[in-house]
Amino acid sequence: MSTKILMVCLGNICRSPLAEGILRSKLPSKSYIVDSAGTGHWHVGNPPDARSIKVARERGVDISNLRGRQFSKKDFTDFDYIYVMDSQNYRDVINLTSNENEKAKVHLILNEIFPNENVDVPDPYYGLQDGFEKVFDMLDMASQTIAEKLMKK
Repeated sequence: MSTKILMVCLGNICRSPLAEGILRSKLPSKSYIVDSAGTGHWHVGNPPDARSIKVARERGVDISNLRGRQFSKKDFTDFDYIYVMDSQNYRDVINLTSNENEKAKVHLILNEIFPNENVDVPDPYYGLQDGFEKVFDMLDMASQTIAEKLMKK
């Protein structure tokens, strides 16, 4: 049985598809399933932002085939780990939980590299390309830590 990990941001076109692609590239696909979703519905069915696709491609990760989807309560059943990009995403997802088991699945992704500091991954959407590059680097570090932890289990 595969371990399932979900990455969540606001629109599912910038940060969470990057996190999905990066973590996917670090884990064996036979044992791990990585997906992403947004708390909002605006980009359902859309590909990731062109700037996310570009920075990922430049770093050897292809996310061009991903499509946006909205987070749903069913994700608590379907996924073992849910990593959110910022404190607002965290609140939005936690507000949908029905029990402590669901709450325990939800983590701020940068707490993997900055334990208990609750650092947000900045949303690069309204910025320039360098913002996407910085976000990629943050998510790459956090994903490396997540992959190492998962593969030790």
